[in-house]
Amino acid sequence: MPGVYRKTLDLPLVIPVFPLDGALLLPGGQLPLNIFEPRYLNMLDDAMSGERMIGMVQTRPGGDASRPALAPIGCAGRVTSFAETSDGRYLITLTGVARFRLGEELPARTPYRQVRADFTPFDLDLREDQQEAVGDAAPLLNALRRYLDHRGLAIDWNEAQAAPSDALINSLAMALPFDPLEKQALLEARTIADRRSTLVALLEIDAAQDDDEPPSVQ
Repeated sequence: MPGVYRKTLDLPLVIPVFPLDGALLLPGGQLPLNIFEPRYLNMLDDAMSGERMIGMVQTRPGGDASRPALAPIGCAGRVTSFAETSDGRYLITLTGVARFRLGEELPARTPYRQVRADFTPFDLDLREDQQEAVGDAAPLLNALRRYLDHRGLAIDWNEAQAAPSDALINSLAMALPFDPLEKQALLEARTIADRRSTLVALLEIDAAQDDDEPPSVQ
């Protein structure tokens, strides 16, 4: 995907946004979605005839149920897989391209929402050489083991230990059941090293919770 978009100027100035709490998309990650609501079916029709770009965003307090307030930072993804079911749903995969800061929301000319997207703070998301040293993997793997033991879950440890650090960090951030505020913190982490630190902290907080207490982060 970085090969398609070399610099932030290659990215569209206006993108449709899909508010979906708990669904985290990160640059380079893949997010499968089942689209069935009419306004978002319309959004996909329009996206597929254009840039195939959709911005995934979380909501925040404010607004109302039909038009919630949006978090200040989201991640734009390109539709890289598309199928239509017999009952009219769309099954798609979004591949993360770059994070963006939400700018002005355009007047509603469509049933879905559109915003001006500022990608410039996240130009490193587009670089193929953006992988950076994130230090020893042991703290992350140890925190992950305690988290999984606490949750009664299991993973393929050989696969986890063999995975590149950045891929493991991003896949865990996207897949594990953190709450929306925690997902947003992972999204907004400036670098992959910062994201690893945030991820380790969240794993350790969860593993330290008593079984009768819901996990939380301040």
